[in-house]
Amino acid sequence: MDKEALLRLVDSLHRDKDIAKEKVFEGIEAAIVSAAKKHYKVKKDISVKIDRETGDINIEGGGVHIDPSELGRITAQTAKQVIIQKVREAECVAVFDEFVERKGTIISGVVLRFEGANMIVDCGKTEGVLYKSGQIYGEYYHVGERVRALITDVKRFAHKVKVCLSRTHPDFVRRLFEMEVPEINEEVIEIKGVARESGFRTKIAVYSNDNNVDCVGACVGLRGVRIKSVVDELNGEKIDIVTWSDIPEELLPNALKPADVSGIVLSAENRTASVVVPDEQFSLAIGKRGLNVRLASMLTDWNLDIITESQFEKDGGEDTFDVDSEAGNNGENDGEVMESNESSDAEEMGNSEVADSVEDVEDERENKIPDSDDGCVEDAEGMENNEISRVADSVEDVEGERENRKSDSDDGCVEDGEGMENNEISKEV
Repeated sequence: MDKEALLRLVDSLHRDKDIAKEKVFEGIEAAIVSAAKKHYKVKKDISVKIDRETGDINIEGGGVHIDPSELGRITAQTAKQVIIQKVREAECVAVFDEFVERKGTIISGVVLRFEGANMIVDCGKTEGVLYKSGQIYGEYYHVGERVRALITDVKRFAHKVKVCLSRTHPDFVRRLFEMEVPEINEEVIEIKGVARESGFRTKIAVYSNDNNVDCVGACVGLRGVRIKSVVDELNGEKIDIVTWSDIPEELLPNALKPADVSGIVLSAENRTASVVVPDEQFSLAIGKRGLNVRLASMLTDWNLDIITESQFEKDGGEDTFDVDSEAGNNGENDGEVMESNESSDAEEMGNSEVADSVEDVEDERENKIPDSDDGCVEDAEGMENNEISRVADSVEDVEGERENRKSDSDDGCVEDGEGMENNEISKEV
């Protein structure tokens, strides 16, 4: 056997199959031992030692040195089969160890074929299986297309390694954000939790270890470029990024966004929280088919009970409801008092206007009498009577308006108004 060819073969297997050279040498030695026993038809121990530097083969059996050239062609074929088997076993172990270390990471592959609803993906050194349960609802792939998925499990069957893939696992979204947001790899931002219903919506809670870094803004990116890459990979799945807090009173309202929260009643013993929301925000807090509150509960690990403000007041907020009702009654009484005062002021203003009009007529009559003769006096007196009639009509209008307002004012205010009005009219007449 050519020594240099043997060394080149070992080196080639080491580079191509990623198998340790020592494993290859051990496989060749085991193959030669099996072939020598079959050739000499003996059961005694035969030892084979290959020099790792020069490639020399030393075969000994029963203290006797055996020349490798004496084994023959048939024995060489047997050794070849054994070597192939050993190499395959070593290759399988190497592939298994490699993918076990990559478990929980994202791998990119090419769709090879479909076996029923399962997708077979070429992962390089082996094939991966993307089961129906690991495929996002509503997405379809064709043979030859590239697909990215999360390695969830690695199984070994005889000389074959099966890699289980998934695109629905919550960690798939986590790894996508780690690839898009460098602050996560730098440990400036931490992903505290991920709650997901694949194909529909995902909630992810993040926390910043640096007060100068906005954790939500960093994940969204400038003009949303970072989160857009993640959404595109998930085929338009909605993603809510919320700020994490160790305080439940702060975390629960953040987890229920975009709904507004009015108040929270916590029960730390069984980790149950009653969340009060405005009546118009109830549907938004629950979400379509309960999706929003279900994801919030998964994200925070709290059992959430969503109730409206009106229901809260009805069940356990009677005191608050009574205070509000009393405040409303006080407001109505205040309005009635203000209205009565306004009516009294209006009557006083009307009476004073009538008095002013009568005084103006008297002054005008006194100014005209000295400057006129008897006929003029009679004309002036006729004009005066007309003016007095007009003033009397005004007084009647005021009295009619007073009667209309009497129903909105109390008796004391009406009597005072009438007394003042009668005094003014008597004086003027």
